[in-house]
Amino acid sequence: MKILKRIFREDFPYLLAFPGIIWQLFFLYIPLLIILIFSFRNYSEGSGFVGWTFSHYSKILKPIYISVTLNSFILASLTSLLCLFIGYPVAYFLAFRVKKLKMLFLFLLVLPSWTNIIVEVYAWFFLLEKRGLISRILYSLKIISDPIHMVNNSFAVLLGMVYCFLPFMILPIYIILDKMDRRLFEASADLGGSKFHTIKNVVLPLSYPGIFTGFLLVFVPSFGEFAVPALLGGAKKAYWGTVIVDKFLLLRDWETGFALASIGIMFLIVFFVFAKILFFVLRKVFKKYKSL
Repeated sequence: MKILKRIFREDFPYLLAFPGIIWQLFFLYIPLLIILIFSFRNYSEGSGFVGWTFSHYSKILKPIYISVTLNSFILASLTSLLCLFIGYPVAYFLAFRVKKLKMLFLFLLVLPSWTNIIVEVYAWFFLLEKRGLISRILYSLKIISDPIHMVNNSFAVLLGMVYCFLPFMILPIYIILDKMDRRLFEASADLGGSKFHTIKNVVLPLSYPGIFTGFLLVFVPSFGEFAVPALLGGAKKAYWGTVIVDKFLLLRDWETGFALASIGIMFLIVFFVFAKILFFVLRKVFKKYKSL
């Protein structure tokens, strides 16, 4: 009986997490391992499996693929930063200013995510095209002399990316802010701190975990996104996700696609390890600077 009580009292939360671990194992880690293994496979339709090779990686270690990775990195960084600048005030407003209609606002925030991303992108396509609603409104207000075509450019791609991934930045920050002890504001006010100093020295440092989580949730899918750049960008720029789709679906060059996917995954892992270390060092330096 004591063992059963111990299991249900102390180990029950871990048992509840076990299905999630199994799901991650079979649908995340094992597929990633398969991608990595297949990237070294030497296979042909006529001969079948021949052996193992590094030649697939030599194909993608070229300036054109480095440029593609750089394009995706810049797009993902801009998307994450814009989502942060837009999403943090929204999360702050939902956590501290909204009381009666909070559930309604949260429902409206996640409602677009229930729709397929292709439908969301096509909605923006019809809004930004030459005869779309935005162009007609600007033309009717005499802001522009002729209808303008606002798709097939970097602005349209960035707008679509921010729209699609903004909830992934707002929700983690909102969760952290909503759980924050409200007595901290009273303590800051009693010590003579203004609202700005309270946000800067209390709210913002305590919300760092939500910011980092939101940045992670936005940056990773933005780096590999292919639908938004293809539909709103007109394929004028090559991105990591679009090149991988072409390798698998158009060229049928699976091994090179596996190698390109593996390089991208390794790049993301290295980048976020570096970002985590840099974030930790900056927090230490900031705390030391404040204590002086």
